[in-house]
Amino acid sequence: MGLVFVVFGTFGAAIVAAGMASQRAAVAADLGALAGAARALDGDTAACASASDLAGRNDGRLVGCHLDGLDVLVTVEVAFTPLPGLTRVAAASARAGPVRG
Repeated sequence: MGLVFVVFGTFGAAIVAAGMASQRAAVAADLGALAGAARALDGDTAACASASDLAGRNDGRLVGCHLDGLDVLVTVEVAFTPLPGLTRVAAASARAGPVRG
């Protein structure tokens, strides 16, 4: 009976780890997009460098970034280990730019 609890607990922890990694990826993408949008007038290179820096500070890895006018579109991946010896990646995308009326 104890072994059943350990197995279910382990899989429950893996599911929670996946959910937390997904949230971390979303936060890193959102903040990276905002940082890139702040530098959008400086060009694609500066905007994506700023987005990459902020995504990295949030344990993410910028895998996609480009400008669409003054909007910055970013994709960030976060690696996590749900079970020992098993590494997965959670990804999220975000878009940020000026307010349009």
